[in-house]
Amino acid sequence: MGAFDSNSGKVDESIFKELLLGSLGTTRSEVICGAQFGVDTSVIDLGGGQGLAISSDPLSLIPSLGMEVSAWLSVHLLINDMATTGFSPQYAQFVLNLPTTLSKQDFNTYWKHIDQLCKKNGIAITGGHTGQIPGQESTICGGGTMFLHAPLDQILRSNRAQPGDKIVMTKSAGISSTSLLAMAFPKSVTDHLGKEIQQSASENFWQLSVLQEAQIAQNTLSANQDLHAMHDVTEGGVLGAIYELSRASGCGFQVDLNAIPISEETLAIAELFDINPLRSIGAGSMIMSVAPGSEKELLSTLDQEGIRGTVVGELTEKELFSCLDHQQHQKPYTPTGVDPYWGAFFKAFNEGWK
Repeated sequence: MGAFDSNSGKVDESIFKELLLGSLGTTRSEVICGAQFGVDTSVIDLGGGQGLAISSDPLSLIPSLGMEVSAWLSVHLLINDMATTGFSPQYAQFVLNLPTTLSKQDFNTYWKHIDQLCKKNGIAITGGHTGQIPGQESTICGGGTMFLHAPLDQILRSNRAQPGDKIVMTKSAGISSTSLLAMAFPKSVTDHLGKEIQQSASENFWQLSVLQEAQIAQNTLSANQDLHAMHDVTEGGVLGAIYELSRASGCGFQVDLNAIPISEETLAIAELFDINPLRSIGAGSMIMSVAPGSEKELLSTLDQEGIRGTVVGELTEKELFSCLDHQQHQKPYTPTGVDPYWGAFFKAFNEGWK
């Protein structure tokens, strides 16, 4: 028999519900937010008004992009999930299933960068597992889990958005997918689009962290009163992130596609690789669900810190998902369960792009 799903990347909502959701071990009353589609972090009630937030993500090891880029991607994607709580992670565990072809020197460089990034962000590495696995040649080299504790009533959850909330997104769409493609195929991108576009798109990679804007939002608005939920943009792009947040919260949404910012270099890379930047991996952008009337204060504070914030729509009562397209037509949003980044990457790789 073949794989349970022929698509690459994170499993979609139907697979999650069919195979995972009903098989989650023992039910414990202190788990107040457990595994759920569209939810970034789990939350446990520790008692005494304190909560423990936990999230996990894959680790990346991409030799063609270098050890520093791989470490940055690994650590910041983990931090981004935790940032949706409004707080920074404090502890981390790493499981490393490394290829046997990886040299000791390269691993040392990779791990030193992980160590430095964790130190910079106040994260203690508390353990894990490290090994080399024969036949392991994937760019996913294991997984990490991060933890934080904070006052329970201040921890945000991505399933607490409310109808009427304004949807604020930070930065722009398609940041990570297009930056990784520009970095993975620099010669081909330069030949097609020019050196300036290739360099600009590659530089966007270093904008992947959303911790700063999450903390700005937490410090500007009242958690769980004015600021209801946050969700970082990963697979499925900005539209996928809004859909996940909406589904987790039992809401619908109306989004104006014309309002979603896309940089010139992102659009050029997306067109070259034939991907939709609104549906492609978009780490570096955060989706925030904000009580109506509070969005102006948030946008002003973000602007003061040099971070672009944009109201791109609002949440609705019913689970109806619609987008106002570029011709001003209202159309339903339907998730495909497939992020176009993966197909574009492997197509370019197989065609010998450099």
